[in-house]
Amino acid sequence: MLRKIDRVKMHSYPGMVAVVGTYGDENPNFMAAGWHSFLSIDPPMYGVAIGRERFTYKCLQQKEKFTINFLPESLAEFIQLSGSVSGEDVHKTEVANLQTRDAETVNAPYLEDAYIVYECSVNNMVITGDHEWVIGDIEACHVDEGLFQEDGLPNFEKLNIPLYLGRSTYVTLEAQAKQKQYKKPYEDDSEKS
Repeated sequence: MLRKIDRVKMHSYPGMVAVVGTYGDENPNFMAAGWHSFLSIDPPMYGVAIGRERFTYKCLQQKEKFTINFLPESLAEFIQLSGSVSGEDVHKTEVANLQTRDAETVNAPYLEDAYIVYECSVNNMVITGDHEWVIGDIEACHVDEGLFQEDGLPNFEKLNIPLYLGRSTYVTLEAQAKQKQYKKPYEDDSEKS
């Protein structure tokens, strides 16, 4: 039974975590972000919430370029690290022994082990309470196509996706997950092609 409580219970998890890539001075910097979303297909845009006290926020203000990296479950420990320590103090990819590349269209790094990467230019930054919603124009997209099926959905025989539950805890979306496809409401089976 529902009942009113005194404070808002944050309920945005489980969900995928995006790892934001920027340059901090000369070093690549990566930060895990649990609040993010695709915003537009035409033109392609992506948004991510970043606290103004974060080193990544300062880098975005200066460079106005970033990448969005989606990582497999095997890198969940790095996702946690990248959201727990500051790139001002720790060279995160060196600590985790991960390889980076320079993005092709924007001045930002991306992680070689990502299965999808968006290269973005800052379009706008909107104040949303204690965070800033960073809206990026997607300039390029990289995909490890071998990890996806012909219909574009993930192939869970090859790709395990970590879902963040909160409190440094993850579950894995993998081949054992139940998958069910639902018909569109009022869809007539006779009209399927």
